[in-house]
Amino acid sequence: MTLILDTVHLTYPDGEQRLTALDRVSLQVGPGEIFAVTGPSGSGKSSLLAVAGALIAPDSGTVSIDGILLAGLDRAALDRVRRERIGFVFQQANLLPSLTVLDQLLLVSHLTRSPREAALDRARWLLDRVGLTTKSGKRPHQLSGGERQRVGIARALMGEPALLLVDEPTSALDHDRGHAVMQMLREVTVEQRTATIVVTHDLQYLPLADRTAAMTDGRLSLAPTRPEFSAAH
Repeated sequence: MTLILDTVHLTYPDGEQRLTALDRVSLQVGPGEIFAVTGPSGSGKSSLLAVAGALIAPDSGTVSIDGILLAGLDRAALDRVRRERIGFVFQQANLLPSLTVLDQLLLVSHLTRSPREAALDRARWLLDRVGLTTKSGKRPHQLSGGERQRVGIARALMGEPALLLVDEPTSALDHDRGHAVMQMLREVTVEQRTATIVVTHDLQYLPLADRTAAMTDGRLSLAPTRPEFSAAH
């Protein structure tokens, strides 16, 4: 699966003018690759994820997933692409308060009509990978912020997405748990051949990405492959 953005331009209304969120952004992310994006708040990182995930249509330019141009799809087809091909990890987990941790994941399999036994096996495996096996029967209000975020990551992986879009996955985690989550994202990306975009402020995790880029005022600037540095340097 390959994601391609070609000269994507996106603006938002700002009074009588329009504010540029993405300024002729082009990128390609292939299967088994993690593409990390850094940049200050308001630089366009979240807009990039929204356009790549078919949540917002750009003003101009094209977005394609596996050769399918999103601009040519109607609403039902876009919904199907998001449901079957894309996994989202939002900065806020947005968990359903009435469901247990395990049921948060099983809801995804219900929407995709996956066999229940296979879904249970995958859900338990994912909860083990994010260190939440003992929390499977808990509800969101019984979890810490970091635990809720890890549930969100597991839920995004539940449908075995071809494209994984991750917004600040380590913001509520300590160093060890953050590193474990990023390492897990890398392993899943390689094993399942997902194309993964990670937006992060944590420079210490950039060496786990295959490529990195910085966003400034809606413009994307590529950095060298596999950066050999950390926040301490």
